[in-house]
Amino acid sequence: MPVYCVAFGCYNRRNTETRSRGITFHKFPSNIDLRRQWEFAIKRERFVASQSSKLCSEHFEPDDFDRTGQILKAVQLTSKHTSTHTLPFSLTLIHFLILTMLALILQDHSYALPDSPTHLKARLREALRKMESLEREKLNAEARERRAQKTIKILLEDLKKKNLINEELKEKLDFYSGKINL
Repeated sequence: MPVYCVAFGCYNRRNTETRSRGITFHKFPSNIDLRRQWEFAIKRERFVASQSSKLCSEHFEPDDFDRTGQILKAVQLTSKHTSTHTLPFSLTLIHFLILTMLALILQDHSYALPDSPTHLKARLREALRKMESLEREKLNAEARERRAQKTIKILLEDLKKKNLINEELKEKLDFYSGKINL
């Protein structure tokens, strides 16, 4: 199975030529927070790394490697965002423009589905998270309303016991009590 670097604008592929140049390929960390940092650092919009996603060593500083086993340290990604591919500038510009146009076409409508299942799953997760948050907000608002109504009811009973309610106030309370469940 061919392995390509997922960084935007990088065309490195795992083969004998890249191996001879000393380019290595590294998978994304399994730690979710660290994985999100890496996904953000490669600066690809709405990119979600899969298990087969790899980054080539050209996007890391030499200090990022633990030379004992050529393993990336799980501390931080300092992405260089440079690519030393040999394609001419005009070809990379055309490639960039095509990708940009495709992204615009695919996201033309808010109801358009993402192009990959991982993006779709991420979008679903985000929608579910937002729905749970809104449900919590609704429950909290309903609880606040119940507490306020209970307080009003107690205050009105207190006023009635002390005979502090005159006719004018009684009419106003009767008018507004239809809006408040007493």
